[in-house]
Amino acid sequence: MSVVFVRRWLVAFFIAIGIICIVFISLRKSYQESYILEVPTTEFQWINIENLTEFRDCRNSIQGALLIVDERGFVCNRKDLSASGCCHSGGESTKRYECRYCQNNNCCSIYEHCVSCCLNPDNRRLLEQILILGSSVPNVISKSVGDQFELCLVKCRTSSKSVWHENSYKDKTFKHCFGLTGPEFAGAL
Repeated sequence: MSVVFVRRWLVAFFIAIGIICIVFISLRKSYQESYILEVPTTEFQWINIENLTEFRDCRNSIQGALLIVDERGFVCNRKDLSASGCCHSGGESTKRYECRYCQNNNCCSIYEHCVSCCLNPDNRRLLEQILILGSSVPNVISKSVGDQFELCLVKCRTSSKSVWHENSYKDKTFKHCFGLTGPEFAGAL
């Protein structure tokens, strides 16, 4: 074999490897871009929760060991929960728009009370501000909620705004917040 022949094959080999790498990189880049652009979005709809009755199926917070909050803003003990998922409006433990364990900064000590208080129609302007703020930044959660009940469920969960150094709460008692800000620092650091 001549040296020229070997050189030509080597050049052709490296050119082929280069073309394969370029194709692989461009396909990978286009896949990543298409994955980033596919953010699930749900059309937000305000529901008139004042007109919802307990004689229909209700969504509720499900996970509470003792308390449940339904999509109408009622909080109740599990014993006052109907088969439809709604709190019995006349139940012994049932309260609507319960803010008793919440502070003025919209932070609450009990998750279900946070959701119930958040659902109060008086908080609609605040929730509208949260939606506007959420739409201005890439936030998958704010784009995936469909109504105020889902928004309140998400907002009242503890978030990065509730913690200090990623492993301790700023306020161990009032850590469920639905406002624009998180809890204030409580106690000595």
